Amino acid sequence: MAKKPTAKFSCTECGASYIKWQGKCPDCNKWGTVQEDVVATPSLGFRRSAVDGIAGSAKVIALDADLDLPDVSRVPLGINELDRVLGGGLVPGSFILLSGDPGIGKSTLLLHAVYEAAKQGMKVLYSSGEESAAQILLRAKRLGHMHPNILVANETNVDAINATINEHKPDMLVVDSIQTVFSPDIPSAPGSVTQVRECAAKLLDVAKSRNLPVWLVGHVTKDGNIAGPRVLEHLVDCVLYLEGEPNSGYRILRAVKNRFGSTGEIGVFEMAGDGLRPVVDPGAQFLEHFSANGPRPSGISTTVTMEGSRPLLVEIQSLVAKTVFGNPRRVVTGLDTNRVATLLAVLEKRAGLYLSMNDVYTTVAGGLRLMDPSADFAVAMAIASSLLDRPITGRYTFVGELGLSGEVRGCPHLGVRISEARKMGFEKIFVPEISLKNEKPRPSTDGRTIEVVGVRSISNLERLGVW
Repeated sequence: MAKKPTAKFSCTECGASYIKWQGKCPDCNKWGTVQEDVVATPSLGFRRSAVDGIAGSAKVIALDADLDLPDVSRVPLGINELDRVLGGGLVPGSFILLSGDPGIGKSTLLLHAVYEAAKQGMKVLYSSGEESAAQILLRAKRLGHMHPNILVANETNVDAINATINEHKPDMLVVDSIQTVFSPDIPSAPGSVTQVRECAAKLLDVAKSRNLPVWLVGHVTKDGNIAGPRVLEHLVDCVLYLEGEPNSGYRILRAVKNRFGSTGEIGVFEMAGDGLRPVVDPGAQFLEHFSANGPRPSGISTTVTMEGSRPLLVEIQSLVAKTVFGNPRRVVTGLDTNRVATLLAVLEKRAGLYLSMNDVYTTVAGGLRLMDPSADFAVAMAIASSLLDRPITGRYTFVGELGLSGEVRGCPHLGVRISEARKMGFEKIFVPEISLKNEKPRPSTDGRTIEVVGVRSISNLERLGVW
């Protein structure tokens, strides 16, 4: 006879286990991440069978070059930006986790994807534990995403969801959200570490055994990480983040894990009255000052960043003003704060710009978040332009990582970046001199030309001739 379940406490960040609750995890030093985890103690017969090896052996296959592999055909959903992030379309049997801040548009994006799949003849089961069927119906009617192939269920019991799958045999499943689903076999509240882990494992078994694509909607913590245990991210095949500034009309869909495609890919959407619309040309959307005619203010520069395999031209804005307090302020949006602080030190030490007693505000226009270190050169030029109060006169863009000695370090995919800047009508691009030796610019196919200038160091900004 099995013993009653015992309780232990686990950290949702690092997975460390403790015998009692603690406010702060000693291993990762995170507050409020230790939660109760109910564990069922195995029976004596189970332990004896495990020791004696009664269970049958697993089937194995040899990784031979002549092995016949099954054909995996992707199903394009008809939303270009979503298909791009997924790697070209939806893979049958894939287990996908979509997360993002409350109200960012997760349910709206999924309802659009479900509608596009239903138009292709797929039967979709939409199980919601946060909204009633009437609320989902109102949203679908407002967005124009009504279709008889979309089946809506208000169910949070994972066993009932499995029974519904057996009855209706859908071609796609959406669970909104995994934190509301519970298993009656586990004596803990929905959203706890044990419930999230066990319910996700049951849905994963359904996805793989039936070759059924499953979408999970996940909550986020106040730090922006996916709520629940990290094992949830390990279980799924693809982890997608939908992010964006609350007051911005743009949303960025980013893949941070993808077993069927490349990570780092992004999709750009615009929030409109009829839902999230894919942005056809994202580069033009983030160049407000460079797209308009007339003089530009100081403190504005551009760079060509790589988001996965996509080159994207973005605008960097900076404002430098004398501080009125003892400690100057450093306000950064869309960039790494520590990296911008390092660039300020490099500009003061290597370029002779006095920034110690100035407030510095730096942001990426359009609500985009840049992780590419090759944006350093453009950030430094925007800060220098604002400090000197000299606008960058021409349609110039800057690409390159800055070292602590002021050198402009090489960057990957230089040819793709140059081609994108030329396509957007820029006159000149400043790139690392060392990268020009390793990668030559691609020839133009549309008749447009761009001057490529190699830069070794930022020690003499006047020599660049951009003011």
